[in-house]
Amino acid sequence: MNLPLLAFTLISAVSLHAGDWPQFRGRDGNGVSDDSALPVRIDADAVAWKASLPGRGLSSPIIVVGRIFVTCASGPKQDRLHVICFNAADGSRRWERQFWATGRTMCHEKTSVAAPTPASDGERVFAIFSSNDLICLDLDGNLLWLRGLTQDYPNASNSLGMSSSLTVADGVLVAMVENDSESFSAGLNTKTGVNLWKLDRPKLANWTSPVVVKGTDGSTVVALQSGKGVSAVEPKTGRVVWQYTDGASTIPSSTVSDGVLYVPSNGLTALQPAPDGQSPKQLWRSSQLRPSTPSPVVLGDKVFTVNDAGVVTCGSTADGKRLWQLRLKGPFSATPVVAGSRLYCVNEKGLLQVVETTGAEGAVASEFDLGKTILSTPSIANGALYIRSDALLWKLKKS
Repeated sequence: MNLPLLAFTLISAVSLHAGDWPQFRGRDGNGVSDDSALPVRIDADAVAWKASLPGRGLSSPIIVVGRIFVTCASGPKQDRLHVICFNAADGSRRWERQFWATGRTMCHEKTSVAAPTPASDGERVFAIFSSNDLICLDLDGNLLWLRGLTQDYPNASNSLGMSSSLTVADGVLVAMVENDSESFSAGLNTKTGVNLWKLDRPKLANWTSPVVVKGTDGSTVVALQSGKGVSAVEPKTGRVVWQYTDGASTIPSSTVSDGVLYVPSNGLTALQPAPDGQSPKQLWRSSQLRPSTPSPVVLGDKVFTVNDAGVVTCGSTADGKRLWQLRLKGPFSATPVVAGSRLYCVNEKGLLQVVETTGAEGAVASEFDLGKTILSTPSIANGALYIRSDALLWKLKKS
């Protein structure tokens, strides 16, 4: 059956700015910002503004050219899908677009239909929902195209809900729609939404997100993680360049730093991506660095993971040896984000904890209670930290 596809007029080119946060875990998909203006001590005076949201959501906000884009799902069945744009300067609502879900909206009570984080190429905003509705808007909210993926792939779902976020690599929109039944990943034309390629994937429920890996030779691959391991594919063709087949988590995603891929596999495994057709080189593996729900993050020569007990473990990127541990107030679903020498960690109860990493041991520099359940990973842009709950979006910055 042919999918419903609406293609509209092309839009004028807008490039991403240096301070933008255009996808899950930022420009490089690793949760790291070089922004040094973020406050160390966060209190009520750091709240620049907060804005109300109309429905549930676990997706992170993305920030493009001074605009914040957030997705939500409302209604008893979470079948009303929202894409909302706020002005970063003052939190005023610029526009909102609503759509009816065309696919399944069943999901675990802890998650939401608006769990996947949208992405932007600087010209367009791409939003996907657990219902497998994929929407493309321009930055002013004009609909460019939409796809109800369930119409083409009716068995692509799982009983707990989908949550893999989108990424854009080499001008191709990459979506992971991996599940127990009709499991696939696809590369789509950003202008039309038409498949450029579709790759059958392991039939396993999977909530990880694609990660872009850039080689020293200028090449780009997208790492697709599943319970079977990692497949690195060419963004434009979907051709598998290399594979790691020793298994991996289906919840925390891999992260990349300085060309090394850190995979939640048998604890945490550091891989050196391989030339075309060769197996990646395992640099080290550490059971002590096993992450729980949050994905690993790398800062300089240190890698950080958070376990089920809310303990941050710091390891060496050189050999994976544990350097120190710090118990935070957990539990955590959100992945920490990094700015300067600090981790910004928000737990499920909404307590934001800022961890200083420069000493021989980690230390909590400040705490701020947002007072709401927060499962969403924060975002960083232009000297500010953006955090969302089901009901609110906050902007935190130096007062």
